[in-house]
Amino acid sequence: MGEPFTMTALLRADDVGNRKPSRNDSAFIALVRNEELGGIVYSMRQVEQSFNSKFQYPWIFFNNDPFTDEFKRRTASETQAACFYEQIPKEHWDVPDSVDRDTMARRMAEMLSQGVKHASDLSYHQMCRWYSGFFYKHPALDNIRYYWRVEPWIQFFCAVEYDVFQYMSDNNKVYGFTINIYDDPLTLPSLWPQTLDFIAKNPQHLSHQMAWGWLTDSTGRPEHNARANGYSTCHFWSNFEIGDLEFWRHPAYESYFQALDRTNGFFYERWGDAPVHSIALGLFANVSSIHWFRDIGYRHTVYTNCPASDRCQGCQANKFAPVAFWLNGEDCRVCISGLTLQENHFLTPPGGTMIDYLRSSWPCSESVSDP
Repeated sequence: MGEPFTMTALLRADDVGNRKPSRNDSAFIALVRNEELGGIVYSMRQVEQSFNSKFQYPWIFFNNDPFTDEFKRRTASETQAACFYEQIPKEHWDVPDSVDRDTMARRMAEMLSQGVKHASDLSYHQMCRWYSGFFYKHPALDNIRYYWRVEPWIQFFCAVEYDVFQYMSDNNKVYGFTINIYDDPLTLPSLWPQTLDFIAKNPQHLSHQMAWGWLTDSTGRPEHNARANGYSTCHFWSNFEIGDLEFWRHPAYESYFQALDRTNGFFYERWGDAPVHSIALGLFANVSSIHWFRDIGYRHTVYTNCPASDRCQGCQANKFAPVAFWLNGEDCRVCISGLTLQENHFLTPPGGTMIDYLRSSWPCSESVSDP
């Protein structure tokens, strides 16, 4: 699997010379605790070796508590790039006053009894809400447009020889991903109904080249679609995401997040930032602006994106879950030849009004050509 097609020449380290980084509006971001120092140092080494030692983009670390001197010293020693350490404002992190604590505790207990992962972990709920609606509002990102999110204990397998931020800009991409998986429908039974209510009231935000069929597919996992009340649950796994902050800052997304947040679903259910981001991208972005970084070898926990490339070492080519093959069914990226993005998921329903879109069903098994 080669490097991506681009409308302009890919920018390489030799082209940059001493102008490192080549852009002053791009950075790595990581939400991490002091006690996760070992994991984030491991991830930094992976990122630096595969990409950033050549381009030296800054690292911006976020925490709801102050970072320790040890955390700052250890992380700064892993890169020649600048490092910044930011604390999240309490009003962006704390449980909002609108949440009834008794209701939250009862709902968390119910989800825990159903086997929902992280159901009773309050900080996980807070993390999902922060990444859904607050990270892009932090003052540290005011002058940043493109970001690459990094989590502790991730792996990269391939040398990335071009500037991915410049690629995003040159090719009008708003979002890049490596892995798509199905979510647990028990975490978000009301997310899609709340979304339908929002877009029925705000149809002007819908893209004319949206991914309606991908969002509503009932053929891949019909039981997920039923339990999620019409949402396929296929989502971009956001522990890896390269994005354009202007998409999240746009009134379409901001008004969508505010509508969701008013329902308290981040606490009464366990809405993740990954499905929230994915639904918004599927509805408000043109599908041509969403890019699968097929050439970037990446692993988080048991799931892997591993291209067949001589630039990659340490992973099995085209094996999604090599250490747990029974999990291959969780992969919802691939439809044709084991390598092709589900283009037939990314289709605009033909004709009609936006309200017709809401009432129509457009399963991925029904392929048509873009108008």
